[in-house]
Amino acid sequence: MDAPGTARAMPGPMRIGRYEFPAPVVALAPMAGVTDRPFRALCRRMGASFAATEMVSADQRLWTTPKSRHRMDHAGEGDPVIVQIAGADEDMLVAAARANVACGAQVIDINMGCPAKKVCNRAAGSALLQDEALVARILEAVVDAMTPLGIPVTLKTRTGWDLDHRNALRIARIAADAGVAAIAVHGRTRACGYGGHAEYETVRAVKADVAIPVIANGDIRTPEDARSVLEFTGADGLMIGRAAQGRPWIFRQMRHFIAAAAVLTEPGVAEVRDMILDHLDALHRFYGEARGVRTARKHLGWYLAGRPEGETFRRMFVRLETAADQRRAVNGFFEEALEKELAA
Repeated sequence: MDAPGTARAMPGPMRIGRYEFPAPVVALAPMAGVTDRPFRALCRRMGASFAATEMVSADQRLWTTPKSRHRMDHAGEGDPVIVQIAGADEDMLVAAARANVACGAQVIDINMGCPAKKVCNRAAGSALLQDEALVARILEAVVDAMTPLGIPVTLKTRTGWDLDHRNALRIARIAADAGVAAIAVHGRTRACGYGGHAEYETVRAVKADVAIPVIANGDIRTPEDARSVLEFTGADGLMIGRAAQGRPWIFRQMRHFIAAAAVLTEPGVAEVRDMILDHLDALHRFYGEARGVRTARKHLGWYLAGRPEGETFRRMFVRLETAADQRRAVNGFFEEALEKELAA
């Protein structure tokens, strides 16, 4: 990090195509199995500047599953609808981008950052970082196809394939030359997965080298982290992933701290309860009761992390089979917590 007294000025608004996001920009990172439409909507209400969909395969033969259909359901979603696609063939990615635009996508994000083996084994995600010529062909082809439609293209990537092959700077130059509108850089290599600590030197080098907006991602867990990463990297914005699981209010806390250098207090018990109940209702409506109940279990587990008696309640909650039972249980759990809060 920079020495004291050398902190950079906070960034201003950021533009992606025709969409402008007021400063400070703190976005929700796309996460498979997490950032479905109900969670994206909740995070945006809590202050997320924008939120991309879960990753959608460029192979349209896989779009017939219920999972894929839900990922491509944008009904009622606020602007801009950002759809992330992944693949290793430029023609397939172009076709997928066009099909998603027909389904409502307003920005196309290309995934070159996913470290999962099942993605990399198909030479997609962060595996693409090993073939810079292919990266160039993909980005040029998708941008060329989207430009006449007025659809900006963004890129999510990592610092490189492994610690000996960090090439995010070259990838960023390729992206800028191809006409990509913004680039998000996770401060780890593919080989690092999600282990160790994110390094931001590469993100700072990318920001210093390209004119397009650069978004920093990785290990940004607290409002203090958010401000220090912006100061160090000079990035135009931040992208928050795992820190938002069970704490969607982190976006308003980060934006407040970045803007005012002051801590925004944690939400009270009643607000958290109401937020969870609204989230559960949205999941039940979006997926239908059976799948909604199953999906709610993992989200509730994240909300309960660190709460007194949270693990005991979670073990009971995962056995519930109906939406009504889930609502009653959450109300009961937080009623006791609220009584303790009021008595304190």
